[in-house]
Amino acid sequence: MMAEQIHYPVMLREVLETLSPADNETYLDGTFGAGGYSRAILEAANCNLYAIDRDPEAAERAKPLSTEYSGRFTLLRGCFGDMADLLAEAGVGQLDGIVLDLGVSSPQLDDPTRGFSFRADGPLDMRMGDEGQSAADLVNNWDPKDLAKVIRDFGEERFAGRVARAIVKAREEQEITTTLQLAEIVRAVVPKSKDGIDPATRTFQGLRIAVNDELGELDRALVAAEKLLRPGGRLVVVSFHSLEDRRVKQFLKKRSGRGGGSSRHLPQTLQEQQVPSFSLITRNALKPKDDEIRENPRSRSSRLRAATRTDAGVWALEDS
Repeated sequence: MMAEQIHYPVMLREVLETLSPADNETYLDGTFGAGGYSRAILEAANCNLYAIDRDPEAAERAKPLSTEYSGRFTLLRGCFGDMADLLAEAGVGQLDGIVLDLGVSSPQLDDPTRGFSFRADGPLDMRMGDEGQSAADLVNNWDPKDLAKVIRDFGEERFAGRVARAIVKAREEQEITTTLQLAEIVRAVVPKSKDGIDPATRTFQGLRIAVNDELGELDRALVAAEKLLRPGGRLVVVSFHSLEDRRVKQFLKKRSGRGGGSSRHLPQTLQEQQVPSFSLITRNALKPKDDEIRENPRSRSSRLRAATRTDAGVWALEDS
């Protein structure tokens, strides 16, 4: 039997410092996962906490918190990009803080049956929820150009074209249904890197992001956070690769008034309305401390950005 994995909430100290939970306030953990952030927030203050997860197995993981913090903790099933609608259905208006821990959760990554890892064999799924196309659907049915684009743009794989062609050739002989099948196909055509990262890493990342529309979810969540946070409310986002971090950085830079000049595409009246809706807590992304990296090597690539909601109105239109 596989030993139970220890869950380490990434950059927990920094999350709590920037979120600053206080009594009688209401918070959202938009990415419940294994519940590490949720538990820490509930322990830090006598507050109310809502959590969101699309994973059908999250409800079981949330049962201890529901029991220990009855009346203060509520789990909502869904995507965090839909947080405004999910909270509205639960009768929640404004929030005092939102924390997002992006990417795949530890329980999903550590379970071979979920299909996220290339280190153990399992079905080629990669869905964070239980709806939509799986990774197997993509690799067995998509046009090679579309496959290459996803692997290049979302996986940042410079050999994306080579990988896509290898996938198409392999699927002509046999349907690709498992993680190790795909990993071996990729390893056969992508050179080993000097940093020791598995050649399959970037392809798996690209497919996972595409399967779960992770970047679209993040964009929707950031806009929703602007609407949900009351003045003084805090947004804390932990990301794990440059695609995520860049989006968070650009959003907060723009919304804090540090995004450069006004857009020539917007009427002057709209430009004047776009008073900064956030004030940066972190000018530069925070990185995990050395002791955390030693204890939890997965935290190495994590980056934290945070900002405080001002009393300005929600931006009326995206500055293009």
